[in-house]
Amino acid sequence: MPHVIVKLWPGRSEELKKKLADQIAKDVSEIFNKSEDSVSIAMEEISPDDWAKQVYEPEIKANWDKLYKKPGYTM
Repeated sequence: MPHVIVKLWPGRSEELKKKLADQIAKDVSEIFNKSEDSVSIAMEEISPDDWAKQVYEPEIKANWDKLYKKPGYTM
């Protein structure tokens, strides 16, 4: 616990995704006072053409009241 899924557009290098995953795991373990071994991170690449349909509408817009960090724009 916890499992974090990062959805992002394609094009980031494996090195950058690994760096992001490491930083998220470090921050989560520090904030929750748990071992980094208890944190799992997944990266899911979504094409820009599919972003609104697969991510924005069902996961962001439909759950606006549950977001702890909202995007700075709306589609």
